[in-house]
Amino acid sequence: MTVLIIATALLITNLVFEYIRHQRNVNRIPIRIHVNGTRGKSSVTRLIAAGLRAGGIKTMAKTTGTIPRVILPDGRECSIIRLFAANIIEQKYVFRFAASVRPQAMVIECMAVNPAYQWVTENKFVRSTVGVMTNVRTDHEDLMGSTIQSVALSLANTIPHNSICFTSEEKMLPVLKYIAEHNRTDLRRVKYDDVTDEHLSKFHYIEHKENLALALSVCEHLGVDREIALKGMQDSQPDPGALRKYISDVDNKTINFYNVFAANDPQSSLFIWKKINMSLSNQQRMIILNTRADRLLRSHQLIDLFCDQHYDYFILTGERCEHLKHYALDDRIHPDKLVVLGEVDPAIIYNKVLELTDKDSHIIGIGNIAGARNYGGQIVHYFHNKAKGGF
Repeated sequence: MTVLIIATALLITNLVFEYIRHQRNVNRIPIRIHVNGTRGKSSVTRLIAAGLRAGGIKTMAKTTGTIPRVILPDGRECSIIRLFAANIIEQKYVFRFAASVRPQAMVIECMAVNPAYQWVTENKFVRSTVGVMTNVRTDHEDLMGSTIQSVALSLANTIPHNSICFTSEEKMLPVLKYIAEHNRTDLRRVKYDDVTDEHLSKFHYIEHKENLALALSVCEHLGVDREIALKGMQDSQPDPGALRKYISDVDNKTINFYNVFAANDPQSSLFIWKKINMSLSNQQRMIILNTRADRLLRSHQLIDLFCDQHYDYFILTGERCEHLKHYALDDRIHPDKLVVLGEVDPAIIYNKVLELTDKDSHIIGIGNIAGARNYGGQIVHYFHNKAKGGF
């Protein structure tokens, strides 16, 4: 019994010591920016960090997108190697490392999905001086709830106290404002009217106006000139899952592949699909849905959303494709348009697309980029290697 009491006391003492040390590490960084939202977190995190660096503010960043990474003040990147599943305790170690680098600013992407963990991440791990909420869309319904309102309330757990928070969200703005007022925080909605196509054309990948406007507003708030911040963002390295277009010419055919795997939530994927289609006329359109065994609900939602869209072929790749085949053929996708490949070598997927292409095809990859063996990433890598160029 005595041994148990001593062991418990030592454990509690160690936990208290760790908490105090972490708070000391956090306090050493005067500017702490916590980025949350359904879509665009990784991109906005990177954009803000690039803008602050360009403005002379020593900045470190951490993303948890396609590949979790720490971005150093000089722009170099270090991948985070996880031996086990993602855990919010990871943020503690990132701050411990940051304390040794002593940056003026830390931009950190929220890695929690569970509402309780989101609250803990903000209030115990980050304690942000500036909050950022990209948008609110239905996703991870199993953890955040099946309604857009419940998702908004969940994400609002990272709105800081007695501070300022920037957001691009419009529909759920009243919910976010309610929480912000309760936290005595100034919530500012950022519009993107002054972000032009010319601004976006200078990025070497496809960026969204909302993300750019949000990042520019944060940088301006922290004293960085808008043009300086913009130039820094345009020269920055995008997230590995950033929206890119890869073009390859084979056998007098042109294949245009759009990597939208990292969009994750169905509404964002559909939004990007419609945006791409606006510039197309009579070219062939194909959809590659890459699936994960643990994300079947998301795959069902994507099939439901895309079944009424105009496309020539709907290609299923990844895990549990036979299950999704039956779901798709249940009055959703015409049998003549459905192609089931499964988890095959990416070369087979590419060659199938080439076979189905008459002259000029546009293929959008949706669903999941990660999962077992990073299969979506393998598909992107193959199309990238086949392309004559990408942006």
